[in-house]
Amino acid sequence: MTITGGCYCGEVRYEAEGQPLMKARCHCRECQYFTGGEGNDFMAMPAAGFRFTKGQPKAFKRTDLPHANTREFCGTCGTPLLTRSPALPMAVILKAGSLDDPSVYGGPQMILQTADAYPFHLFPDGVPAFPRFPG
Repeated sequence: MTITGGCYCGEVRYEAEGQPLMKARCHCRECQYFTGGEGNDFMAMPAAGFRFTKGQPKAFKRTDLPHANTREFCGTCGTPLLTRSPALPMAVILKAGSLDDPSVYGGPQMILQTADAYPFHLFPDGVPAFPRFPG
């Protein structure tokens, strides 16, 4: 499977090959910041099959947190593109909204970090939900 995507202004483009490792929605407070308040729909793809095909994103990583994630986004339009997590070094966590064809996401297989969700966050019926990361 080959998935393509990029930012709103078209300055940064990517390609990911392989089978999705996970499709989920995360409601952690960090993800709420990056989505503007809602849960973060994402698809984890093998890092070995990922590459930028146009431009380079800006990256942000908090220096005050141990094991902080690195967030990559377009430096021009601000579109969140992906996350690199020390907890999943074999994967790139692609933002569903950055996919050229978001239908390949197909919806979450699980909902994570519901302990940080607010009453206005909606969860799809029949999808397993976890207060924190399942372990």
